Amino acid sequence: MTTTKPTLLLVGYGMVGHRFLEALAETGAADRHQVVVLAEEPRPAYDRVALSSYFSGRTPEDLLLADPGFAERHGFRVHLSSPAVALDRAARAVTTAAGDVFRYDTLVLATGSAPFVPPVDGRDAEGCFVYRTIEDLQAIESYAAGARVGAVVGGGLLGLEAAGALRGLGLETHVVEFAPRLMPVQVDPAGGAALRRSVEQLGVVVHTGVGTSAVSVSAGRAVGMSFTDGSELAADLVVFSAGVRPRDRLAREADLTVGERGGIAVDAHCRTSDPHIYAIGECALAADGRVYGLVAPGYEMAVSVARRIAGQAAEPFTGADLSTKLKLLGVDVASFGDAFGSTPGALDVVYSDARAGVYKKLVVSGEGALLGGILVGDASAYATLRPLAGTGRPLPVPAESLVLPAGADSAVRLGSSALPDDAVVCSCNNVTKGVVRAAVADHGCGTVAEVKACTRAGTNCGSCVKLLGTIVADELAASGAEIDHGLCPCFAHTRAELYEIVLVRRISTHRQLLAEHGRAPEGAEGCEVCKPAVASIIASLAPELGVSGHILDGEQGALQDTNDHFLANLQRNGSYSVVPRIPGGEITPEKLIVIGEVAREFGLYTKITGGQRIDLFGAGVDQLPQIWRRLVAAGFESGHAYGKSLRTVKSCVGSTWCRYGVQDSVAMAIRLELRYRGLRSPHKLKAAVSGCARECAEARGKDFGVIATANGWNLYVGGNGGATPRHADLLAQDLDDEQLVRLIDRFLMFYIRTADRLERTSGWLERIDGGLEHVRRVVVEDSLGLAAELESLMARHIGGYQDEWAATLADPDRLRRFVSFVNAPGVPDPSIRFVPERDQVKPDLVLLSGEVPLRPGLAPSLPVRLLEEAR
Repeated sequence: MTTTKPTLLLVGYGMVGHRFLEALAETGAADRHQVVVLAEEPRPAYDRVALSSYFSGRTPEDLLLADPGFAERHGFRVHLSSPAVALDRAARAVTTAAGDVFRYDTLVLATGSAPFVPPVDGRDAEGCFVYRTIEDLQAIESYAAGARVGAVVGGGLLGLEAAGALRGLGLETHVVEFAPRLMPVQVDPAGGAALRRSVEQLGVVVHTGVGTSAVSVSAGRAVGMSFTDGSELAADLVVFSAGVRPRDRLAREADLTVGERGGIAVDAHCRTSDPHIYAIGECALAADGRVYGLVAPGYEMAVSVARRIAGQAAEPFTGADLSTKLKLLGVDVASFGDAFGSTPGALDVVYSDARAGVYKKLVVSGEGALLGGILVGDASAYATLRPLAGTGRPLPVPAESLVLPAGADSAVRLGSSALPDDAVVCSCNNVTKGVVRAAVADHGCGTVAEVKACTRAGTNCGSCVKLLGTIVADELAASGAEIDHGLCPCFAHTRAELYEIVLVRRISTHRQLLAEHGRAPEGAEGCEVCKPAVASIIASLAPELGVSGHILDGEQGALQDTNDHFLANLQRNGSYSVVPRIPGGEITPEKLIVIGEVAREFGLYTKITGGQRIDLFGAGVDQLPQIWRRLVAAGFESGHAYGKSLRTVKSCVGSTWCRYGVQDSVAMAIRLELRYRGLRSPHKLKAAVSGCARECAEARGKDFGVIATANGWNLYVGGNGGATPRHADLLAQDLDDEQLVRLIDRFLMFYIRTADRLERTSGWLERIDGGLEHVRRVVVEDSLGLAAELESLMARHIGGYQDEWAATLADPDRLRRFVSFVNAPGVPDPSIRFVPERDQVKPDLVLLSGEVPLRPGLAPSLPVRLLEEAR
């Protein structure tokens, strides 16, 4: 006798809907039901949290959450482009826009939310968009090609993401927020002020405390905006990102209970007023009267409902952690726990550095327990602090040590021992520290990747991955298990140990190092981790080893990453950028003219970088030698923008021009950049020299920075203005020129010798045993007796330096790699052209006639010929 499986119908296939399907599979409920999915969009569920990464080169396929065989493997029948338009509760049936009718025994609504567009005149004009789906982003990208000024209505999470997208598309960008500050839900007034300063420094214009009253329209297209304070803004592209509203129309029209302000009302088990229907995610009004607009609460609802359908014990959904950590326009922003200090008796511990754009606030109880916090500009401690919030236990260290620069790494250094087992490590998937420990102790997980697969921790936003690694390492160490600190599966040694082996044994090839000291099977060629790492070690020691220092010679050429492989930066569209070195930013009119002529001749987009030099974008790989030849003839050399090496030494104008300058910062910057050019290291190196304490070159945000005083130079080390900003620490002060150079020589070579792969000086200084004091003893006081050796290694590097561009041009063998295709001749093929499109260059096999403009106002259009003419 055949028993028909009950039908489980899921309406909505976003992130929460996909998590529900995964949970069905995990609980075994998928095998006991006929599962049908109605998806409104033309593709399966994708990572909407990472939606903006589409503008960084990720394709829609890259964003998909499931592997291609997921639905088939579990028997899910997924109908794409099938939006539900009607729900008949009596017949237990849902009708789609195409007229198809799907009956159900159990219905789960995961319809999500829709962008709120204020009811202003002109909102439907051409050039007005919302920021919600991949199709929205594709439409914005297409329209932006003919736009100059973009405005985003809304300064919340999505609004700032949209602003970052418009800025990345080359538009003059404005953000309009009705509240008096950006991100009013997540940060307090002081945090909002710090965030605003950082955003404005990036060139985005911020308007707060004003609302949009109308969109100005001409010939059906948006041309501007009017604000409630009477001001106006010319804008030809408008993105509405003023919040979201639950998509509850289907439920409302079917007479399900909905909230007064929207949302499908559900109980603690996510069941609606109809016992056969559940609602999860952003469409649901939870039992606590809130609509949760974050993915983590939606995941909790999804798992709870799946377990209930499977007949398993399910935790009721009574609320969720609203903590968030995001990088918006390159600025870290995090908010967790009771961030606004609403708990009676709450106290604030605050650190604010307006110049660096850093604001940190911890909210603590009178007994010293952490209640919540806000982090702007530096959220590196978020992963450790968030689980500590709400535990009710006093902090193991004073709260101020967790925010002050001197103890900036204290939160990270606390380690996992400070966290109780019930602390939630991964808020996206509600995974506690105890669950992670059990994965290691009881399920044999020995790596973060294995813990991810076992617990799902760290598989979404990724903010907890660093803490996961700490917990795994601590648990393995406690159990007495051997922890593998090897560089990669090919080597049991760390990068620092491999450096010593190469130096002492005079090993000059990756192949020899792998054969004599590796653990890979015989005949193995290494991996993508060890190849460039060993290549960097050999390149940094090339003069000492007596081998060619050119990275394209012999085996070295096969070990390099793409950028080093072609001595240029690969861009998202497949073209390359060329950055000639301009030491200290000092350049003659004649050299400026040459750069302009090269850009015009090859159709390159030009930009002055933050490192005081000029970047030329849009070169084809076969054009690189031609461009270098012109630049080298004019006296330029490689700026090493592509390598893990010294990039620039930024400088102010110093005592030569500035009335505040006390030392010649330009001359010192030029001296240092020419001294350390081409120095290969574990990661890129950036430096700066300021001519006085006003610090216009921002030297304390660099790997090594120099600040002039009336008595000489102060040397700072370990700074970083990147993903985790860190002020450099004072290593030595009041140095004369020779003392300064000698200490920088030692510092750089000691870093290169002991740092891990891809470890910036900032992370190295915090990781290395003894920290700054140890480095000071080694570099300044010569406590290990290494000073002479370190100086000697640097002297050999300086003596063996050669410009990689010029050396490549002089060698026919090296030049053979610079062709468009592997079977292309060594000369440019006139039938293959690059068509400039705005500020990008895209390969095009069907060439267009007429002119294709670059970004309006930045460069002249470039004529291209018809394909027939090229043939």
